[in-house]
Amino acid sequence: MRRELWRRRAERGQMAVELAVVLPACIVVALVAFNLCRFVEACATFDRVAPDAMIALGVSPAGEQSALSAAGQVRSSIQSALDMSSCEVSVQVSGAPQEAAGPGMSFSVSPLLTTFTCTLRYRPWPGSFVMAGVVFSPPVALTHTRTLVVDRFRPGVVV
Repeated sequence: MRRELWRRRAERGQMAVELAVVLPACIVVALVAFNLCRFVEACATFDRVAPDAMIALGVSPAGEQSALSAAGQVRSSIQSALDMSSCEVSVQVSGAPQEAAGPGMSFSVSPLLTTFTCTLRYRPWPGSFVMAGVVFSPPVALTHTRTLVVDRFRPGVVV
């Protein structure tokens, strides 16, 4: 009888110790899952909004008809649709007639086509996290890219 009572007392703190060992790992797994869900949500929104913005604003930008103006309008349109503070959007334009016509030495094969490359950068939350020896250090940024070729001078022409 006495021996059984002693064994129960010895096992009494076992659950608390197991919880203290497993809890940091569970928190890190939950943070990874949270960031993955946010990144997938941002990518889904980005994949839906980016082509529409490139077609609508890249082909016929409001105001000045330059590649830089179009890139700025596309970027601001995508950024406002994402509405996440952890996401950054960058837009690069290549093959535009202003860029292709150099000092008379290079010519573009297709001078009217413009390539828009939109890049989404997601910064995971938190930047780094250490709890009871378990380190959560996500990459600096996760990226996702969409590219579309349009003819800026003929509305509706998408390659």
